[in-house]
Amino acid sequence: MRALRVPAALTALALAATACSGSGGEEGGSGAYPRNETLYTSGTAWGPPVSWNPFMRGQYAVGTIGLVYEPLFLFDPMENEYIPWLAESDEWAAEDVHVITLREGIQWTDGETLDAQDVVTTLELGQMDAVPYSNVWDYVESVEATDDRTVTVTFSEPRPQEWMNWAYANPIVPDHIWADSGEDDLVDSPNEDPVGTGPYVYSDHADDRMVWERNDDWWAIEQLDLDMDARYIVDIVNASNEVTMNMLAQDELDLSNNFLPGIDQQLRSDETLTSFYDGPPYMKSANTAWLVLNHDREPMNDVVFRQALARAIDIDQIIGGPYSNLVEAANPTGLLPSWDRYIDHELVAEAEIGYDPDEVVGMLEEAGYLDEDGDGFVETPDGDPIELTLIVPSGWTDWMEAARLIAENAQAVGINVEAEFPEFDLLVDNRNSGEFDMLINNERQQSNTPWTYYDYLFQLPVQEQQTTVNFGRYENEEVWELVEEFAAVPTDDVETAAEISSRIQEIQLAEMPAIPLWYNGLWSQTSNVYWTNWPSEHEDTPNSAASLWNGWLELGGVLTLAEIEPVG
Repeated sequence: MRALRVPAALTALALAATACSGSGGEEGGSGAYPRNETLYTSGTAWGPPVSWNPFMRGQYAVGTIGLVYEPLFLFDPMENEYIPWLAESDEWAAEDVHVITLREGIQWTDGETLDAQDVVTTLELGQMDAVPYSNVWDYVESVEATDDRTVTVTFSEPRPQEWMNWAYANPIVPDHIWADSGEDDLVDSPNEDPVGTGPYVYSDHADDRMVWERNDDWWAIEQLDLDMDARYIVDIVNASNEVTMNMLAQDELDLSNNFLPGIDQQLRSDETLTSFYDGPPYMKSANTAWLVLNHDREPMNDVVFRQALARAIDIDQIIGGPYSNLVEAANPTGLLPSWDRYIDHELVAEAEIGYDPDEVVGMLEEAGYLDEDGDGFVETPDGDPIELTLIVPSGWTDWMEAARLIAENAQAVGINVEAEFPEFDLLVDNRNSGEFDMLINNERQQSNTPWTYYDYLFQLPVQEQQTTVNFGRYENEEVWELVEEFAAVPTDDVETAAEISSRIQEIQLAEMPAIPLWYNGLWSQTSNVYWTNWPSEHEDTPNSAASLWNGWLELGGVLTLAEIEPVG
């Protein structure tokens, strides 16, 4: 979900691919792809496709989950509703029992029939620690195929919010292929011949692209009246912003999911290019960018310092500067616009968190942060110098400029912050081990429930390595208990969920464990030269996501692919 940073050799490869493409199609190992039947995409793959293994999260080829392997449900974040997918229906037979009925007649691409045992095997594979969703067995007691199409899941601890997150976000795999897999298979196998139920099958790949071909036997053609007009989807590995902009301008891309500086000017000047909104911010919101503070280090472990820093940051300067109004300021709770029903707006108003440098100076002085040595920067109340580093990955130009501005804002009120730009892998190592002062992170996406954001912020216990959540190592048992309580709320009980969310926000706004900055956009630039009927704010177009990002095909992206139409 970032602008790509890749080796020069791969950049050259992508440039060469760009140079040889034309309106008649591209060479792709197995031949030319007719342009009017081929959808060219880019913006998700950061390197050559090397795996089609749905268990290797973040490493599989674009579309492995969503185009090949499918979940039980989709989730529509705009309507806040689950869409039965491989599942035909479901029922909570009791508070701790979920019964799921599968559709009849779905086949795997090798001709075998999808049945309840496939769901059972998929879940039971999670009993191995190597599987990304192994934590599901913290609250699942058993899963049983009660007949060929019925799956009964019994919970040791009912957590509907968390469980339904699994049910829409995780694909079902075939029992006859994966049942006997060991941990090494799940971690190491590239799964070069993926067998799924989805609308596309493997066609070809090269260092600079992944090619999928339409599955004309896809179950949803008959059962849901969905048709994929694109016979081929060719996803191009990102090379650089310049290459992507050039490909868009030359009609060689139909969908770009990259952040492209200056795309607002292109959208205004090129009538064939569109995005979801006609004007700023042009894109929907996809996730929140947070300023993550390391609570194991001073003065980030001081609530007064955190509150002061939150009011020292001029978000409007960042939005109007490096982002050219392509993003919007985040709500102080960090919850995305689609979760507005869970935001306690009265609490937010009372907290009065906004840019106010004069207030920051007063807050720091009152708490004992004074410039005793006259160097222009305050020391801690104990008299120790404050020298902090804010890190973002090298080459992520929008975040680099935002980090510089945040550092300047902090320095303007006497807090000594410098921006630094380590290589991405080094930053991840330091982030996971807690070897940092401050960083920007946006790894939790739009989902079916705000629980995923609260889990990201507050999950306990803190481990030696924090690889996916609570990078700031904030420890608060009271708020974590509320997050666990939130997980247990039935998915249709918005009122109770909102009440618990308010109690969480009361602690969050008082403690400010991490600082919400802006809503990162669902970067989606679409060309109408070869394909049309892209999602937009207009009533006569789809409202789904135009994105192939990991996790977004299940949030409606696959419906977008069924809605777009060839021009002419």
